[in-house]
This record gives sequence, structure tokens and C-alpha cells, in this order.
Amino acid sequence: MADAAPLVLVADDVAANAELLRDQLESLGYRTVIASDGTAALSLTFAERPDLCILDVAMPAGELGCDDRATGYEVCRRIKRDPRTKHIPVIFVTALNDTSDRVRAIEAGGDDFLTKPHSRLVLGARVRSLLKLKGAADALEDALRVQGEMAKSRDDLMKMIVHDLKTPLSSVLATLEMVVDGDFGAINDEQRQALGEAEERAEDLLARIENLLEVTRVEQSAMTLNPEPIAPAAFLAEIVFDWQHRLQQEGASAETDVTDDAPVFCADRALLRRVFDNLLQNALSHSSLGVSVRLRARRDGESILFTVADNGPGIPKEYHELIFRKFEQVRAQVRASTAPKTRSSGLGLTFCRLAVEAHRGRIWVQSEEGQGAAFHVRLPGETDEKRKAKTKGEGGKEG
Repeated sequence: MADAAPLVLVADDVAANAELLRDQLESLGYRTVIASDGTAALSLTFAERPDLCILDVAMPAGELGCDDRATGYEVCRRIKRDPRTKHIPVIFVTALNDTSDRVRAIEAGGDDFLTKPHSRLVLGARVRSLLKLKGAADALEDALRVQGEMAKSRDDLMKMIVHDLKTPLSSVLATLEMVVDGDFGAINDEQRQALGEAEERAEDLLARIENLLEVTRVEQSAMTLNPEPIAPAAFLAEIVFDWQHRLQQEGASAETDVTDDAPVFCADRALLRRVFDNLLQNALSHSSLGVSVRLRARRDGESILFTVADNGPGIPKEYHELIFRKFEQVRAQVRASTAPKTRSSGLGLTFCRLAVEAHRGRIWVQSEEGQGAAFHVRLPGETDEKRKAKTKGEGGKEG
């Protein structure tokens, strides 16, 4: 019954002691079950799942294979070791009163310790306290389980939606491309420009869908890296070159700044490119027209430190961690407009964090509201010594 009184297991090989505890507990409103040795105590615990166990320390071990003088400790260890019973509170009640006995009780996983003779009121207070703690722990575990089930349902729904979106969007992109190419007849410059912008927005949407899929794969540890040596100056120059058309449309600008000592590093080029594309997209989407973006790279010890900085609206300090979390968004006011824009990860910055961490790196932001934002990406780099050692090793093999 759901409203039944809590069940307490009492394990004591002295019948008089067990009966005394039974009478005291039942007078306090609890139900009881009695065991007279270690084997019975453990069997009843697994069978009855009591709300609390009261164990004597010294009693026959039965089939437990331990010293009779330490049976209670062994029973407690096995209760706490089993996932089915580990949350059941255990009180030791014994005539032993040495400090070492208390230490052994704690080491075995005991939650409380009473010496004989004990007061019924003290026993009642200890039992009530531990049952309240158990109730709170059970409620928290149930809440976490429900939260986990809800998160799984949301992720399953997200996967289904993403799959259903990707196929028709791919068809839309293919059709737009055919129209722009003139496969359905000639179009004028104004129509071509409008269709080109629609195609770019559709590409952005497809990239967001890919982020959704990639975030799911990373969270499920399904991402496979294909690292290759990358020269930072050429890598950043390639990114800025590919973004030139979008930058011109937005009235924005981007420049690179790579120090001479910035090391060659190994990374998955395609994955890292998407990280920087997301950071650029973030800067352009959440800033007023005319934003300036600067992509920097420099040596940082044995690592390489990239920075993507903009002079946009900035991000309040309290949101610096929040924006990298899944589905979190931060409202920010753009100085050049009274309309609020959303400066957020959506999933873009979440993907950036997961991809960078997959490379054993770190990403973080430095920003203050109204003073722009600088996103930093630190990745392991190949030092000169490592490159020389690798070159020497390869040369030795060839020789």
C-alpha cells in the first residue's frame, strides 16, 4: 500500500533485544521485520526492501563468510554495494562503544550509530531523521529520472523533426539553384539577386540543421575526427575569402591577424571550419549593420590561440557560460536599433563547444554589454621541437 507505515528491518541474534526494538518501533508507528543472523538480514533486505535497517554488529554470519563479531558491517557493505538497496539507511545498534567501532561503521557505509542501552525517544528521532533524508533522496532521484526521460523524448523529437526538415530543404535548394542557373528560362538581374539571397538563407538553414545533427552525434560520442596539419594564416585567410560576399551584403568587414610564431596544428579541417563559420555567423546575425570582425591567431605556450572578435552589442557577463548550453538564448539590445536581437548559441555555439572539446581544446568568451565580444579557441599545437622530431623520424625511416 502506498500509504503504509515505513518498514524497518531489525537484525539481532538476541531475541530479547530484537523484541525490544520491535516494540519500540511499532509504538512509534513503524512496521517491522526481524532477522537473527547476517544471511537472513541480507535476504530480507533484498526481498522486502525496507525503508530502514537496524543492525547489530556481532551476530552469526551464516553464509556470509565473515567473522561473527563483524557481521553487521558486512551486511551493511553488501546493502550499500547493491544498486537496488544502496539508498536504504542503516543504523548500527550495539553494546560496543569504542571509537574504532564507530570508524568501522562509517567505513561500512552506516548512516548512524547507537549504543546499548538506548532511549526510545532517541531511537525515534534518529529513525525519523534518516527516513526524511531518504524520502528527499528518493524524490530527487525520481525527479532526475523524469527529467532524463523528458530530455530523451525531446531529443528523439528533435531528431525526427530534423530528419523531416532536411529532405524538403535540400529539394528547395536544388530548385533555387536550377532557377538561378536559368534552367527554367531567363531571369533578370533583380530576380537573380533575390533568388540568390533566398538560396543563401536556405543554405544557412541547412547549416543549422547540420548543427543539430552534429550536436547529437557528438553528445552520443559518434563523431570521428580526421586530423591533418593546418597552417593558421592560410586557414583564416581562406575563411575570410569565402565569406566576402556575405560580408559585403551585410555591410560588414573582416580581417586576419596571425603572428609569425603561430604554430601549425593538427585538427579536423572540415569540423574546425564549421566552428569558425558559426562564430562569424554569430557575429553577423546579432550585430547591427557595419560590424567589424577580426580573426586572430597566436602561439600560447604549446597551444595555438584563435580569437574571433567583433564590435557588436556584446554579451553580459552573467551569460558567458549560458550561451554555450544547448537551446539557451540571451536577449541583447543592438545599439543602432531599438529592436532587440537574440545573441545566442541556439545550437551553433553548443556545436562549437563540443567540437573544440573533441579536439582536446577549450572555447570561451570575453565580453561586456555594449563593448563587443571576443570568442577564444585554444587548441593543442605542434611545437617546433615536435615538428623537427617528426621530420627527423620520417627522414630516418626513408633512409
